[in-house]
Amino acid sequence: MQHYFSSNFRLGVLGGGQLGRMLLAETQKLDIYTVILDASEDAPCARICNEFHQGDLLDFDTVYNFGKNVDLLTIEIENVNIEALDKLESEGIPVYPKPSNLRIIQNKAQQKKFYQQYNIPTADFMHYAYLEELKHSYQNSIIDFPFVWKSARFGYDGNGVKVVKDYSDLENLPEGECIAEQLVPFKNELAVIVARNKKGQVKTYPVVEMEFHPEANQVEYVICPARIDDTVAKKAREVALKVADAFDFVGLLAVEMFQTQDDQILVNEVAPRTHNSGHYSIEASYTNQFEQHVRSILDLPLGDTASKVAGIMVNLVGAEGHTGPVLYENIEEIMSIDGVTPHLYGKKITKPFRKMGHVTIVHENVDKARAIAQQVKETVKVISK
Repeated sequence: MQHYFSSNFRLGVLGGGQLGRMLLAETQKLDIYTVILDASEDAPCARICNEFHQGDLLDFDTVYNFGKNVDLLTIEIENVNIEALDKLESEGIPVYPKPSNLRIIQNKAQQKKFYQQYNIPTADFMHYAYLEELKHSYQNSIIDFPFVWKSARFGYDGNGVKVVKDYSDLENLPEGECIAEQLVPFKNELAVIVARNKKGQVKTYPVVEMEFHPEANQVEYVICPARIDDTVAKKAREVALKVADAFDFVGLLAVEMFQTQDDQILVNEVAPRTHNSGHYSIEASYTNQFEQHVRSILDLPLGDTASKVAGIMVNLVGAEGHTGPVLYENIEEIMSIDGVTPHLYGKKITKPFRKMGHVTIVHENVDKARAIAQQVKETVKVISK
């Protein structure tokens, strides 16, 4: 039996952003010595982990040398050097999620092909090695507008995704490997977080519903439980489990999905880590997603994923036209409302649409919680001094 608690065990985390910061709250509860690697000396985790190393997550030597000095390695961002993880794994360092999973998930084209291979429902798509191929495809009437363009690598928070409506949209896209995906006229965007440990014990969180910002293509609200029919929720959880099983996944997997007009479930994409769609769980669930991540990678018994109350998360993002030292305007006002908890990520500089924090709203009634969330959204402004 491995002793993780109050011991010499060293948990390594690649990435020191806000997800790492919230993970640290859980490793501190359990007194697990946690070592972080991040490129920025001002990373949200830098001052509060047991040990911090500054370095490039995509550099082979940096990741390999970091990983050699920990007992188990995990991630809070998927854009990391996979070759280094392969070598560490071959040398007996446990890496969760597995490098083989990350290799597929890192590349959206590979991810989509994986879904096809395992009969996981997903929108139709075409894969292009470079942008010129996509343009030729249109010129030869193989593909037609509108469609969704996605960069195969390094997209996040709405970056690397664009709805292409005409040729001028096509002209302005960056070069490089991409997919063109059928535009799905959906009723809802849903997500299910699946936790799975090495023993194969698996649990799903309730289905959440995501409301997006129209310009930034970022999640504005996450609503739990999703306001959908029970049969649709059951189907979404089944599809999410199918994805986790196909990957033979260890850790936490966030599965983002579309609910189509005729109530089919299509997988959009997955994140192999704790996720924005699970932040509500810190206040609303019996076991929050960050604690569950620790439990799953250490092969501990998984916690109860049920919600105590309805939970809604509002993202706090930098206001347009503001770059500089951050000021949270009217935050005291929302703190006077029952059931409202702000989480600030420790980022000192705000930029337009940069994720600076989130606010959780809990209430017995999901519609009441949604109304308070709207009030929170309209009250707090993330501006620069």
